Amino acid sequence: MKEKELIPHLFKTEYRKIISVLCKLFGIVHIEVAEDIANDTFLLAAETWGLKGIPDAPTAWLYKVAKNKTKDYLKREKIFSEKISKELKHAPSPSYELELDLSEENISDSELQMLFAVCNPVNSNESQIALALRILCGFGIEEIANALLSTKDTINKRLYRAKSVLRENNIDLSFPSKLALENRLDNVLSILYLLFNEGYCSSTSSKSVRKELCFEAMRLLYILTENSNTNVPKANALMALFCFHSSRFDARIDQSGQQVIYDEQDKSKWDLELIEKGEYYLNLSAKGRPISKYHLEAGIAFWHTRIKITHKEKWNNILQLYNRLLQIEYSPITALNRTYALAMAESKETALKQALKIDLKQNHLYQSLLAELYNGLDPAKHLHHLDLALKLAKNDNDKLFLKNKLAKAGG
Repeated sequence: MKEKELIPHLFKTEYRKIISVLCKLFGIVHIEVAEDIANDTFLLAAETWGLKGIPDAPTAWLYKVAKNKTKDYLKREKIFSEKISKELKHAPSPSYELELDLSEENISDSELQMLFAVCNPVNSNESQIALALRILCGFGIEEIANALLSTKDTINKRLYRAKSVLRENNIDLSFPSKLALENRLDNVLSILYLLFNEGYCSSTSSKSVRKELCFEAMRLLYILTENSNTNVPKANALMALFCFHSSRFDARIDQSGQQVIYDEQDKSKWDLELIEKGEYYLNLSAKGRPISKYHLEAGIAFWHTRIKITHKEKWNNILQLYNRLLQIEYSPITALNRTYALAMAESKETALKQALKIDLKQNHLYQSLLAELYNGLDPAKHLHHLDLALKLAKNDNDKLFLKNKLAKAGG
C-alpha cells in the first residue's frame, strides 16, 4: 500500500486506539491533549514517511512515536501545569513517569470505556454520533459534515460543545457499575442503531447507502459483544440485525447508483456469509430475557433473507413480528412498515384502511406507501401520492427513484 493510501487507512484504524488509551491515561477532561498527541503522531508520519519511505512495521512506528510524544508532554511539567492547572482540582494530574500502555488488552479496554464515555446521554444524540465518528471511527471533519449533511463549521462547533459538556460533567472513563450498566448500555446501543440507520437508509445524504457508517457501527458493536460485561442478548440481537441488513447491500443499489426495491433485488448478490453470521448472533440473542425491539427487528430482517419459503409464510411471520414490535414500542414508522407487511400478507385493501389512520402525511415514505397501495386500485390516487412523495423527499437518490416511478406510471 502506498504512503498516500496507508496513512489515511491507519488513521481510521489506529487514531481511535491512541486517543482511547491517552484519554484513559489523562482522563477525558484532557481529551484535547490526547487529540494533539495523536494528530502530531500522524503528522510526523506523513512528513517522515514521505521522505524516508514507509517503515517495516508502520503501526509499531506510530505507537513508538505516540509513546515518545506522551513522555515528552509529561516531562514538560511547567507547560503542563500552566495549561491545565485550573482543572487539576477536577481531575488528578498524570504522573510524569507514566508509560503509555498500547498493549492489545489495554487498547481493547480503553476503546470500550471510551465508547461508553462518548455515548453518554449528557450530550444530544446528534453530538454523540458526531463525537463517535470523530473519536472512535477516525472520521475527518469534512467526512462527518458530509455524512450528516452539515458544514465543517457546524461540526467543529458541535464537537467543541460535546467535549466541553463531557469536561463540565466530569465524565470519567471508569466502566459503569452493574446497576448503571443496563441504562448506559441501552443508550450506547441506541446511538449505534442510529449511526447504522444513517448509513443504511440516509434521509439526508445524496447516497442512499453509506456503507462506511454501517460498518463503523458494526465494528463498535463488536467491541461490546467481545466483552463479557456487555455481551448481552440485546447486543447480539442488534448485531444480527446489522448483519442481515448488510447482507443485502450490493443488491439494494444498481450499477447506476439507483435504489432497487426488495422484490426486484438480485438474490445472487446477497452475502450468504453475513446472513450466516446474522443467524449466529440471532441464536446467541435467544439466550436470555426479555425480548427487546432489536430481537424483533432482527427477526423481521431474518425473514427478509429467506428465499426457499412461500410468499405467504414469509410475510405472515414478518407481520406477526411487527405486531409484537408495536406492542413493545409504538412508532408511526413501525406502523407504516407493519402496514406494508399487512398488504403483502393479506391484501392492499385491508392495508389501506390501516394506512389512512397513520399520521405521517408530511413523510415521503408514507406517501410512497399510499401510492403503492393505490397502485392497481385507483390510478389517479396512485399518481397523486407519488407526486406528493417526490415533493417531500430530501434524499437526491429517493427523488430520482420517485421520478422514475412517476414516469413509468405515466405521471
